[in-house]
Amino acid sequence: MPEDRARAFNGTFAELYDRYLVPMLFEPHARITAHKASLFGAHSILEIAAGTGVLTGELARVLPDGVAITATDLSQSMIDIARTKPGVTNVAWQQADAMRLSFENDSFDLIVCQFGVMFFPDKQESFREASRVLRPGGTYLFVLWDSWKEMPTAPLTIAANAVGKLLGCDSSLLVNPPYHDENTIRSDLGSAGFQRVTIERVTQQAEAVSAREAAVATVHGSLIRTVLETTSPERFDEATDAVEGAIRTKFGDGPIAGTTIALMVTAERPST
Repeated sequence: MPEDRARAFNGTFAELYDRYLVPMLFEPHARITAHKASLFGAHSILEIAAGTGVLTGELARVLPDGVAITATDLSQSMIDIARTKPGVTNVAWQQADAMRLSFENDSFDLIVCQFGVMFFPDKQESFREASRVLRPGGTYLFVLWDSWKEMPTAPLTIAANAVGKLLGCDSSLLVNPPYHDENTIRSDLGSAGFQRVTIERVTQQAEAVSAREAAVATVHGSLIRTVLETTSPERFDEATDAVEGAIRTKFGDGPIAGTTIALMVTAERPST
């Protein structure tokens, strides 16, 4: 499963992820994250794990024209989609590994990362790299999913439970790796030299026009797709139907409005 997760965001998956899952899950949080980023008065910003650019576009929209934005992702497929989005022509795009950032020391005032840290294989190493490329006094702002067990109405939770039951596997294998324990986050950041760590919980709605649309988004645009492709590719239709039924049972035949919870973390590199 770890190798499947590492490969998940390549190739055609990037297109499906951007088309289906981004509007439902990531756009609402991107607006809040970009607003938070705008409060730091940064002149140079590095985005890590930018994906298909949902947060990048919001940053470009709300920040002053003079702010330099560099957006990176491990997946070139994600970057290729992101750079075609409107409003990001002044963004510098670059493929980069969060474990080995290809930037000089003290390069950025602010680093942002939305829903990427959970996938980094070595959190402390990624934090050390972030600290290295931040200027003294700079801030790392990143966003994580809370435990999906705490989000019973989120369409992705419902989908993971339904597909997990269908495949006879643990539903936690169908969502992102867990990284939401506050003590662990604070400890990992402290080990990398960060200070003044704050953690806020942010609640947003995950909306879809119908149970069918929510089922297609979660089954075809998330890690659930990767697991199905690996284990049971012939069961895509069955899985989509099962998820549609589970979501309809929860919400009825009308529009879907589930709830997601994110942890918004800020940490400061010491000035001296």
